[in-house]
Amino acid sequence: MERELTTATDFRPNGSPATFDVLKKEFSHLAVDPQLAPGAFNAINTCLRLQPHERITIIAGEECMDIAAALVKEVETIGSRYALYFIEDYSDRPCLEMPHEILNDLRQSQVSIFAAHARPGELNSRKQVTACVNENAMRHGHMVNISKDIMLQGMQADFNVVDDLSTRIWNKARETKMIHAVSKGGTDIEVQFSPELNWLKTSGIITTKKWNNLPGGEVLTSPARVDGYFVTDGVVGDYLCDIYGDLKETPLSVVIEDSRIRKVECDNKKLLKDFLKYTSTDENSNRVGEFAIGTNYAVKDIIGNILQDEKIPGVHIAFGDSYWEHTNATWKSSTHIDCVGRNFDIWMDGDKIMENGTFLI
Repeated sequence: MERELTTATDFRPNGSPATFDVLKKEFSHLAVDPQLAPGAFNAINTCLRLQPHERITIIAGEECMDIAAALVKEVETIGSRYALYFIEDYSDRPCLEMPHEILNDLRQSQVSIFAAHARPGELNSRKQVTACVNENAMRHGHMVNISKDIMLQGMQADFNVVDDLSTRIWNKARETKMIHAVSKGGTDIEVQFSPELNWLKTSGIITTKKWNNLPGGEVLTSPARVDGYFVTDGVVGDYLCDIYGDLKETPLSVVIEDSRIRKVECDNKKLLKDFLKYTSTDENSNRVGEFAIGTNYAVKDIIGNILQDEKIPGVHIAFGDSYWEHTNATWKSSTHIDCVGRNFDIWMDGDKIMENGTFLI
């Protein structure tokens, strides 16, 4: 869609000097959907805690224009300086390299948001954003594949409650040597942990220590070893999520030995082919890099969107990158694909903490 440019860098309610193209004229007149307001308020005020003296950079895809409008309205209410970028104005999609203009602008802000849908090959450009966030100790909300449904569900959780639950799970996990998890779909895995590998809490209350996906609600680490059978009857991540959605009817089942994929089965042969190709990208693409427990109580069922579905109370794992910058893992990968299941029972060192997707602690 063609949109006429207006020129600006830092936008303020009272207007500010213009130096380069950031915002489109149609956007400035876009009405904000009132249904998106509570989720946008949560993102800007509760999760990121944006202050009037701070600056925020928002990076969005055209498909998320309505959500960007709701976020901007909250920023303008606070009175903070901001810059808004639509990726399509600076790059073709898929965007393989994040444009320098956007990365340079990020470095001027204390707070940032990425709100766009994943496209094949874009993981590297998103990693460039989060690397910049890490280097500059920013508070960052990562909203990959954000949708109206998510704004009305997971983004409307009381994130202080989510944080309280996440903290309890995180404290217990840090002392845990072994987790056993089973699901009604057939998952049966044993996961070993090392005291040298950090557990992370991404509850939606965002600090400079670790950027968070929004909606938040998970406790995660890079496991020392995973063995067993994992049934993905929820969703798979990255751009495959948009293609295949909810996998309840055609689950993807993976045999894991010593943290590596040994066998994959799925009745959907195209999904099977795409998953195997993705997890063969580099030497660690087929290695379990993440083990996570979802803690967002507002997520009641799988909707076919990885951003929210991985926060559902239960277990998900990811093959590929180990979030080594934060977990202290000694290896990395150019890929990272999450696999989410349904209806878990979980034991931490023999202590049952979840039954059929409901926490017992």
